[in-house]
Amino acid sequence: MESHTPFPAQDPAQAGFDPAALAEAVAFAQAHESPFPRDILAHLESGYFEPAPDNEVLGNTAPRGAPNGLVLRHGRLVAHWGDTRQVDMTFSVAKSYLALLAGLALGDGLIGSLDSRVSASVDDPAFAGPHNGAITWRMLLDQTSEWEGTLFGKADRIDRGRDLKREGSGPKGHERPLKTPGTYWEYNDVRVNALSLALLHRFRRPLPEVFAERIMAPIGGSTDGRWEGYRTSFVEIDGRRIQSVSGGGHWGGGVFTHAEDQARIGLLMLGDGVWEGRRVLPEGWVAACTTPCRLNADYGLLWWLNGQGRYPGASRASFFAQGAGGNYIWIDPENGLVATFRWLDPAALPEMTARVTAALRAG
Repeated sequence: MESHTPFPAQDPAQAGFDPAALAEAVAFAQAHESPFPRDILAHLESGYFEPAPDNEVLGNTAPRGAPNGLVLRHGRLVAHWGDTRQVDMTFSVAKSYLALLAGLALGDGLIGSLDSRVSASVDDPAFAGPHNGAITWRMLLDQTSEWEGTLFGKADRIDRGRDLKREGSGPKGHERPLKTPGTYWEYNDVRVNALSLALLHRFRRPLPEVFAERIMAPIGGSTDGRWEGYRTSFVEIDGRRIQSVSGGGHWGGGVFTHAEDQARIGLLMLGDGVWEGRRVLPEGWVAACTTPCRLNADYGLLWWLNGQGRYPGASRASFFAQGAGGNYIWIDPENGLVATFRWLDPAALPEMTARVTAALRAG
């Protein structure tokens, strides 16, 4: 199978697929484009995620391209469609990238333990006081921190009471009393940005630099992408003005990348953090990321899980990086699968994973 991608190609039948069924899965993806319009900035400013004034865009955006994606088995390319080198926003896929940086910080000894209080090693008003001062690294990583406050112009209340099942179909959040840190799960972008700020304090250098040097370079990633924050998210570290990056794109910024580099991240996770014999992520970190959170069995450390069968047609061992608008990295360790889907209608993800899995079983 000819391909312009950097991955070695393999005939689908040799990889264990029913070629016709796999081709039908690809056609299904192509026929189910994201409902997100091409003009992302206009979409955000229209109030898709939240009404004005909370929807103010503070970072760069980019118009999105056409759907694209690829499927790999045991590291070999078996299917691809669209322009897999098209650099686009990824929204909350960036959260899973932050989890990888947290693993490096833990391995480097910059974080003593996931259950250490952030305030013990991060001197920042964001983690001061009895409430925010009690938050641990684990709480930020599994979305149970209940962090309270306003960061870079965005208040945590914007996402408080958020219901992902209703995203974009009505008011996003509602006022609710905060609970003790570690006792309540809630998907929240401002709190993830607080994690990013905390990691910046520990690394003392821009997180995109760390990510490029410590993760992308060892796995052969490109330099095509970028990771940004907001015009309001610059902080001073050791006399240097550094932008704290965002863990999503709701207000602009975040990770701008393409399907091929995302597939490399998927292969790194599939390989338990090892790339061509070299350990890139600390031993045990992939297992930590994919261990269910105590308060949400569908969520690990900024990675979505399938142990409860959220996607019935996919292996229960599957896990995902997921971003708004239909941006996914799917890793299935049980079947040696890695797939990236860009701008796939989120409503079509369950059937897409089921079709690919069924094509493998039929092969």
